[in-house]
Amino acid sequence: MEFFVFVSEQWLLITLLAALIGIFVVTEQSKSGKSLNSSELVRMINNDEAVVVDVRSAAEFEAGHIHGALSIPHQKLASRIAELEKHREKVVVLVDKIGQHSGAAGKKLSSEAFNVRRLSGGISEWQGSSLPLVPGK
Repeated sequence: MEFFVFVSEQWLLITLLAALIGIFVVTEQSKSGKSLNSSELVRMINNDEAVVVDVRSAAEFEAGHIHGALSIPHQKLASRIAELEKHREKVVVLVDKIGQHSGAAGKKLSSEAFNVRRLSGGISEWQGSSLPLVPGK
């Protein structure tokens, strides 16, 4: 009950706090690269505008991945950035399971001046759009 009294009396502070949290979330997401959907990624792959980097574990990658994707698990990304140098002119699209690791990986690559995007919803979104996965390496 006291909580609701506090909120009603301090509505301006609560509103300001919510706005600041919203601004923080948007700013942090933009640092990790804009998200794109499956159809946008298919178009970019078909036009040879993007390289797909799968940041899931090696076992998950081998179970099924997007055709042509590179496997660089998010734990090893910092030590393997040099492998992406030959793709610097393309958009690097990060793919994970459901979106939990691509943000941190995107921040790292953005700090290295790569043009980064994230697949919204990860491989789950890709499969939900009935798009194929390729098994093995």
